[in-house]
Amino acid sequence: MLAGLYKPTAGNIRFGDKVVNALLPKDRNIGMVFQSYALYPHMTVFENIVFPLRLQRTPDKQMRERAQRMAELVQIQHLMDRRPGQLSGGQQQRVALSRALVKEPHLLLLDEPLSNLDAKLRITMRGEIKRLQKDLGITTIFVTHDQLEAMTMADRIALMKDGKLVAYSQPHELYDHPRHVFAAEFIGSPPMNFVRVRSDETDGRVTLAGPNISVALDGGLAPKVKTLGIGREMIMGIRPEDINLEPKAADAQAEVYVVEPLGRDMLVSLRIGATPLLALAPSTFRADIGSSTALSLVRAKIHLFDVKTEEALLS
Repeated sequence: MLAGLYKPTAGNIRFGDKVVNALLPKDRNIGMVFQSYALYPHMTVFENIVFPLRLQRTPDKQMRERAQRMAELVQIQHLMDRRPGQLSGGQQQRVALSRALVKEPHLLLLDEPLSNLDAKLRITMRGEIKRLQKDLGITTIFVTHDQLEAMTMADRIALMKDGKLVAYSQPHELYDHPRHVFAAEFIGSPPMNFVRVRSDETDGRVTLAGPNISVALDGGLAPKVKTLGIGREMIMGIRPEDINLEPKAADAQAEVYVVEPLGRDMLVSLRIGATPLLALAPSTFRADIGSSTALSLVRAKIHLFDVKTEEALLS
């Protein structure tokens, strides 16, 4: 719809203050990079880059200058005489970026441009695209299924599910204060843990209790939970880095299901009864599969969600 290939069923699309619903794609001045790069195999790198300028009947001298400037910007100036079949995936992506940017678009659309790259090159290109976008100052819409790409590259993230907008926020806000279970689960790697709990109060002590776990709340969280209602069923969320293993005071005993070294951390899969949990532990953590370990939750990092709507209860 942004490119003009589909028409919205309702509402307006604005570029700045201008409504573009009725504008043809060729009149919207957008640049687009496809997942498959969509380069012309019979053309050289130079010919691919300048193709949009030829359609605009740009003078030859200006066309060559702009193509050279774009090629230097993405560091492919030495490849101008090659054809796409002679390039690596990363080089083809740079050509596609140059072709999209050479006409100086008002809006740049990127459709999963990193999905065909290997893991190492993907990390490199994430940084390069982000730096390029900042240097050029072009508003960019980046579509991806990889939440890590969204977190590292975006100023704002729009999270979609089943065609509906679930969340729209800055990356850190989406991570620290998710307003929906889907957002909490999708954003973050490893993902957030969820446990079904009920609020309880005994002798003035407020707790969140679930199967084989009981979390006594401190002064900051306890009044908020009391306001939500004692005896209320809720979904408790906690991120793996906010679970302490082998603490002095335990909230639960868990079985160690498997331990995966990540280098700086250890990813520990746990079971509290039938409930699975993931925890990030220091690299010094040692435990045998099937052994028992105590755990506690960082109270300030606990998230609570409504059972029916799955919307956040603490805001």
